[in-house]
Amino acid sequence: MIRVFEPYISLKDKISVFLALNSKNISGTSSEVLKFENKLKDYFNRKYAMTVSNGSNALDVALKLANIKEGDKVIVPSFTIISCLSAILRCGAKPVFCDVDQLSWNMTLENVLKVYSNDVKAILMVHTYGLTAQANEIEEFCVKKNIFLIEDSAEAHGQTYMGRKCGSFGDVSTLSFYANKHITTGEGGAVLTNFEELYLKTLKMRNLDFDNNKRFKHNNLYWNYRLGGLQAALGSSQIEKINKVITHKTKQGLIYNKLFDEYKYLVQTPLTENFGSLNHYWVYGIVLKPKKIRDKVMTTLKNNGIETRPFFWPLHLQNINHPNYEVRHNNLETSEDIGKNGLYIPMGLHINKSKQKFIVEKVIEAIKSNLN
Repeated sequence: MIRVFEPYISLKDKISVFLALNSKNISGTSSEVLKFENKLKDYFNRKYAMTVSNGSNALDVALKLANIKEGDKVIVPSFTIISCLSAILRCGAKPVFCDVDQLSWNMTLENVLKVYSNDVKAILMVHTYGLTAQANEIEEFCVKKNIFLIEDSAEAHGQTYMGRKCGSFGDVSTLSFYANKHITTGEGGAVLTNFEELYLKTLKMRNLDFDNNKRFKHNNLYWNYRLGGLQAALGSSQIEKINKVITHKTKQGLIYNKLFDEYKYLVQTPLTENFGSLNHYWVYGIVLKPKKIRDKVMTTLKNNGIETRPFFWPLHLQNINHPNYEVRHNNLETSEDIGKNGLYIPMGLHINKSKQKFIVEKVIEAIKSNLN
């Protein structure tokens, strides 16, 4: 089976983890964690970085930092991971779903304006599948309207928008270090900001509201969101080779583009560039132009030894039973189209050009065999 992704763990990564283990720096308060956080803030051009146990927790923390309360409205793209919706609903807020661009699969200011109302308290801006949301324009709009902007950069490590690093937009940015990310710690995440007040609050929120001056006296019922020292050691090593990972995946993406070029009548391939950002191909996604055969195509590919993943299922179509889960806008056609007809295929250092050619051949065969 050609797996859809395999993490790149180098010898240097293993040595970094071993050294942390050997020095017993394994807890969430070890020096390895601070070392990783310092590398993160420098790389993403932020003043502060706080690691947490995963990207979903980072979103929970970010919404609490935004002081989102029961009934507050938060704009979020419908085409994104369920973690975004879960975080909004968990804090009692009401999600307001916006659509995404047909070509980039990311949210734009135009998408936001279609669903905006004066009572919106925050926008959760997500960068998806290797390209970016319209970050500058959305940030400027939020500043103008005094809206708290959370930037989810889980899939945009190393990506830029108009020359500016993703992860540096808005009041708060969140990261995930899941196994398939450009920087991975297996599980893990981070919250980035330029505001000291938010930084200090996050330090207490991720650590049970501990106060070193009054160690076991607590004013708030916060969770334990700490990242472990061994994970941090892996992250510190991983961040050193992120450019190598991006370069390799970009080359793979361009190879796929060329291989699919004569089949544009069957598949929509990802943009090479959008809003001045070159695609990093975090994943290589395609949208099938023949409708309603995506799942059959994926099954055919699996039978041919090729693992795939479906695109995100739109948030407004989820089977959620929650009083705040209401779809107020029906103009979400792009999210529905790509969510129902999109999939992504294997990417990473575990495949070569020969395997890419084989994969494309089998994708086209699978589409044609399932047309009737």
